[in-house]
Amino acid sequence: MGTDTVREQAADEAAERRREQRGWYVYDWACSVYSTSVLTVFLGPYLTSVAKAAADADGFVHPLGIPLRAGSFFAYCVSASVILSIFVMPMAGAAADRTGRKKPLLAVAAYLGAAATAGMFFLDGDRYLLGGLLLIVANASLAVSMVLYNSYLPQIAPPEERDAVSSRGWAFGYASGALVLVANLILYSAHDTFGVSEATAVRICLASAGIWWGAFTLVPLKRLRDRRTTTPSGTSTHGWRQLAATVRSMRRQPHTLAFLLAYLVYNDGIQTVISQASVYGSEELGLDQSTLIVAVLLVQLLAVAGALGMGRLARTYGAKRTILGSLVAWTVTLGAGYFLPAGAPVWFFVLAAGIGLVLGGSQALSRSLFSHLVPPGKEAEYFSAYEMSDRGMSWLGPLLFGLTYQLTGSYRDAIISLVAFFVLGFVLLARVPVRQAVRDAGNPVPDRI
Repeated sequence: MGTDTVREQAADEAAERRREQRGWYVYDWACSVYSTSVLTVFLGPYLTSVAKAAADADGFVHPLGIPLRAGSFFAYCVSASVILSIFVMPMAGAAADRTGRKKPLLAVAAYLGAAATAGMFFLDGDRYLLGGLLLIVANASLAVSMVLYNSYLPQIAPPEERDAVSSRGWAFGYASGALVLVANLILYSAHDTFGVSEATAVRICLASAGIWWGAFTLVPLKRLRDRRTTTPSGTSTHGWRQLAATVRSMRRQPHTLAFLLAYLVYNDGIQTVISQASVYGSEELGLDQSTLIVAVLLVQLLAVAGALGMGRLARTYGAKRTILGSLVAWTVTLGAGYFLPAGAPVWFFVLAAGIGLVLGGSQALSRSLFSHLVPPGKEAEYFSAYEMSDRGMSWLGPLLFGLTYQLTGSYRDAIISLVAFFVLGFVLLARVPVRQAVRDAGNPVPDRI
């Protein structure tokens, strides 16, 4: 084969890889609107208000006969959705590795989540149980889809590109969230002009996130390629057995397992801040919905810059050091959040800016760093375990948040309790020898990691 032919073939492969990467970015663009508009902004305060409308004179609701403070119902539903994910994600990861057919599984998870989100239009009156059910289905579906989505990263990006590709994916997601939030803010703030009530405007914003999710998922489903698998067809197990088999396999890569433990801890804190910040702003600080939307919009815009900026920092200092720096910033930001005065939106915006600058980068770099620790041919299986740490095991934070509020009646105490996740996560991550972990996984070690 001549030199020119080899060059042409390499150029064609690079062009195909770029095309696939662009399609991969679009799934972040599609599903991040759910995380932003639904989980972070509207559903927490709205579902809490619906639960309060159904509460008894003491402020409790009684799903399945269990007395719960109405103010804790949303946090408990988030925890329940994550527990459900634990049972489903390992099966999805194992099936993807066994068959090599990730796209059909991604389509099922994405459209189930999008349908549940669109169904939130019917959440009105005192239908808090309907809201809880739709939240659980949508959250679990998102978690499963992200297992499959993330498992493409080692296949579409060589080691030297992964920090940048992962960071661009997060940037696409935050840009999408910001764009839709602008439309949400216009509709919510001028709902009278549009001839709808405030509650109806919220329900339209919730449902539109599901429609957006479903529509843009068509792009990655068209561009991403399924690849043949080398995993034996008879090796799959199910649910907890598959997770146990994956963990046993990871014992041969103990440093990868140590990274997952660290990520489980600090990401639990991140996910809880994302899901509970709007509840803290509305219930503890007395801020209106428009203020919360503007704050989250600020987070989205700065998260784009933060994800790309921290990606550049990682090229200079390595992903591990950059993530450790972000955990220090998270700790300081939460500590400041505890002392925020009520009814002072300016300081809430300052807090939002701090969160935005570290949010995207800490998540994007964690994903790209983990991709170096995955043995070839185990992408979906290992990323199912990663997603367990990302979303699947992120039930401790909401549970701690809800229990703290249940016991103290103070959202300030609930928010400050999350500092423990970032401090412990920092300590655990600092102890992981990532270069040795990459070598143990059988992958080339990048110059900076």
